[in-house]
Amino acid sequence: MTESVILFVFLVLGGGMLAQWAAWRFRLPAIVLLFSLGLLLGPGLQIMHPSEVAGSAFHQMVSLAVALIVFEGGLALDFRQLKEAGEGVLRLTLVALPINLILGSIAAHYVGRMGWGPAFLFGAIIVVTGPTVVLPLLRHAKLKPRIAAFLRWEAILNDPVGAILATLVLEVLLMQPGEGSGTFFVSIIPHMLMSATLMIALGIGAAWFVRWLCIRDLMPDLLKMPILLSLALILYVIGTLTMDGAGLIASTVFGMALVNLRIPGMAEIQRMKEALVVLIVSILFIMLTADLTRSELAGLSWSIGALTLAVLFVVRPLGIWLATIGSSLSRAERLFMGWIAPRGIVAAAVAGAAGIRLQDAGYPGASQVMPAVFAVIASTMILHGFSLIPLGRRLHLTLSNQPALAIVGANDWSTQLAVAVHAVGTPVLLVDSSLGDLRPAELAGVPVLCAEVLSEEGTENLEERPADYLISATPDAIYNGLVCAHLAPHFGRQRVYQVSPGIARLDQYRGFSREARGKVLGQPAWNFTVLEALVSQGWHFVAIEVTEVNQDYLLSESSHFLLFLVLQKDAAITIVSAEDEPQPTLTPGYVAIGLVAPEQIAKPASGNAA
Repeated sequence: MTESVILFVFLVLGGGMLAQWAAWRFRLPAIVLLFSLGLLLGPGLQIMHPSEVAGSAFHQMVSLAVALIVFEGGLALDFRQLKEAGEGVLRLTLVALPINLILGSIAAHYVGRMGWGPAFLFGAIIVVTGPTVVLPLLRHAKLKPRIAAFLRWEAILNDPVGAILATLVLEVLLMQPGEGSGTFFVSIIPHMLMSATLMIALGIGAAWFVRWLCIRDLMPDLLKMPILLSLALILYVIGTLTMDGAGLIASTVFGMALVNLRIPGMAEIQRMKEALVVLIVSILFIMLTADLTRSELAGLSWSIGALTLAVLFVVRPLGIWLATIGSSLSRAERLFMGWIAPRGIVAAAVAGAAGIRLQDAGYPGASQVMPAVFAVIASTMILHGFSLIPLGRRLHLTLSNQPALAIVGANDWSTQLAVAVHAVGTPVLLVDSSLGDLRPAELAGVPVLCAEVLSEEGTENLEERPADYLISATPDAIYNGLVCAHLAPHFGRQRVYQVSPGIARLDQYRGFSREARGKVLGQPAWNFTVLEALVSQGWHFVAIEVTEVNQDYLLSESSHFLLFLVLQKDAAITIVSAEDEPQPTLTPGYVAIGLVAPEQIAKPASGNAA
């Protein structure tokens, strides 16, 4: 095993996964950590320079990886999201893009002191907002569905369009003397339109072919993911051979068509691809940043710094404001979209290839394109990555700033539990397909959702609500398991719970598979029948503030208090389960929620009700 392979595995893969974990654990933008690690390994310590090791194959591998990223991004573009966000998406992709091109080019010429040729190339490159940066940020931001749809659609659709736009500008700038407008309108534009149309047709056709195979049971589940990934790469290669940037269109359209054709089994495959893309993005950001040289960083000048500030505070905000005049976007949404526009891998890849070609052609100022684009990428990743969540909260565009609980199944005891959680100020949502069963909770002020959570509509509605934990509390143990297994990828498998299906069904070998159910709520003996009987006997859910006086007593058998939840106000929710290690502790200041025996309700568990 060579030294370069050891460095790659240890530093890039190990460091990338460590950065992703740290970002998840401490709620930091993963992209910023990956970017910093790449700078440290490359121009900082000069441990690695990937393009020198891999040669010309490095940029080709980067291009193929980008194709998989935009394909996975296309799988996130469900046309049903356009019911509410359609107008904003059209304005951000069709109107804002040319405005940002013009404003960015003017800023590059007058502020960055580039010639008009490199200035227009710079303007074309920075119109894209990379899905490699935007999509990871959205996973942790908990933005409202409408504003999240704006960012998602703009990032994914503008990526291939921006790449083609940069190619168009480059082709015009590299035209030979005497070719003139005739070549532009007779040759370049028709070729680009034909290539784009062909790639759209190929992407849709490939998706229909996959659907045809699936509905006729001609594609085994084992081969679905390899075949889809291979088709995405093949379409990208065909498109790239036709025209630079067209491959990104083909891969994106292929993903969009697959998700909108409603092919059975795509949800599971999509989750597997998301995990793969996390690995790819981690590797790409570290490798591309590590590939920068100190001389390229030294090319950063005061004029490039001023240009970066102009892009951040003038070009993007002004472009969005002009593009959304008279639209249904609120002032907060326009302000948010005007600021949040991180650039990513596609911008870096296009700038690297196009800048060199323009520099070889002898354009003055062409050497500034790559450093200027890099400065915009670095600035937007850091500033937008750290400010997205705080700004969203400030503008009231996030779903919730507190951990929230969803309870599936409305009955006597689950309604009491929801009311107790709601009474202490913790967000809670009670879900059931029967409006009549939800009525008592609704009258008590508890937010409710009347939907079947196993349906597409119910799943989408639940994902739009501020829920971080789930308890399935219906009388049907098998249904509870289905709910937990279905929603585990959204909430996280360690955050979905269900009422105990009974001690016998919890046997690790003969009982319900852990993959087919949630964690047990409370103790194994507390099945639905037991809880229903206790409530009918007068037991009642109460919320008790933990103090130094009652913290030991609440956990004792003599308290007649069955602990279900421990709430740290505005900070955390702990759901008690016999399957968790270690068991939760009660700390003064926390709130304990559980069932209290009838004789203790007047003076619950020797403590004070919260």
